[in-house]
Amino acid sequence: MKLSCPAPAKLNLFLHVVGRRPDGYHLLQTLFRFIDLQDTLHFSLRNDGDICRSNVLEGVPEAQDLCVRAARLLQSETGCVAGADITIDKHIPMGGGLGGGSSDAATTLIALNRLWSLGLTRARLMELGLRLGADVPVFIFGENAFAEGIGEQLQAFPLPDAWYLVLFPPVQVPTGQIFAHPELTRNADSITMRALLERENSVQREFRNDLQPVVCELYPEVARYIASIDNLRAKNGSGKAMMTGSGACVFAEFGSRKQAEAVMRQLPRGMRGVVAQGLSRHPLHDWVPE
Repeated sequence: MKLSCPAPAKLNLFLHVVGRRPDGYHLLQTLFRFIDLQDTLHFSLRNDGDICRSNVLEGVPEAQDLCVRAARLLQSETGCVAGADITIDKHIPMGGGLGGGSSDAATTLIALNRLWSLGLTRARLMELGLRLGADVPVFIFGENAFAEGIGEQLQAFPLPDAWYLVLFPPVQVPTGQIFAHPELTRNADSITMRALLERENSVQREFRNDLQPVVCELYPEVARYIASIDNLRAKNGSGKAMMTGSGACVFAEFGSRKQAEAVMRQLPRGMRGVVAQGLSRHPLHDWVPE
């Protein structure tokens, strides 16, 4: 038996750092949006219990691959004796703040839950996902979401149709370096779910990524990409450009594909990126038992 499954990227439409736990983890508020930029994962059932990645990913040893770790965690938690071959077609840039590794891990848990006929619920899979990384649960949750805590406290959040220009600066930003930086804002005011739903103008003006100033200081290329979009966006009616996650990828929102593509055509030569459509939910949402 074989399965081929999508693993969509995410954007953080804002990301605020509102505190810090005693254990050092930062408390966040963010709004996750799935987009149709995605990896594709292929799973083949094995009867010998082995978990094998079938292709090479540069810079990611098999033992450290979140997909392999997710599969082995699922085995150990359920006593499953089946195994799987996993092939990963990567399209989401690694280390860019688009959640590719977390999404791949979530898709692995969802797909193998089905391939191995385990029947784990969404809540249980989310618990396992959190052990792999703070961004994994939202992909299992399966809906665009307002998130708090370290990103694991999720509330579904309806978002209108939108298109995004997503650019890939040629740098990788270590998340730990940014969160450890002494100039990082760690006491931003909290936003309420009600205020977000009401779309108050005062709230909209506060949309920002608190990690962005530190990243732009350390990685000027990220700042250059943001400025390039902002220099063009006013003509096309988009929102301001912003970094997603801890970077390095940046994005701007548009009301149509045509508007996003018009800005993309005008970018300086050599800038890489894609035009992506916002998704209303994860493509595998209905695969997960409630």
